[in-house]
Amino acid sequence: QVQLVESGGGLVQAGGSLRLSCAASGRTLSRYVMGWFRQAPGKEREFVAAITWSGGTKYYADSVKGRFTISRDNAKNTVYLQMNSLKPEDTAVYYCAAAIIPVATMSNPRSYGLWGQGTQVTVSS
Repeated sequence: QVQLVESGGGLVQAGGSLRLSCAASGRTLSRYVMGWFRQAPGKEREFVAAITWSGGTKYYADSVKGRFTISRDNAKNTVYLQMNSLKPEDTAVYYCAAAIIPVATMSNPRSYGLWGQGTQVTVSS
């Protein structure tokens, strides 16, 4: 059974950077699309970024384009989210997710069956 474990969250000032990691254990993520989502208090979980198995297709929410970069190291069974120019509105619990799904559904949280426990990101103004 695959388990996803996020790390790298924390407290950072506006304009700063953080790098989140999501490590999978239990089996390889071969063919899996990997996604990052976030959920702020009182809000629904929202899409942040996703990447295909090959890394050839990456998709970002408009709110993070140009600031966040998703990548993956299949040899390490790990996906990353580099977050630059952070804003207070980026404050949320960030979750990684995995699924074997079509590219067209990468931004839909309901498409994913595997989820990590989440890591808190807090951006102070």
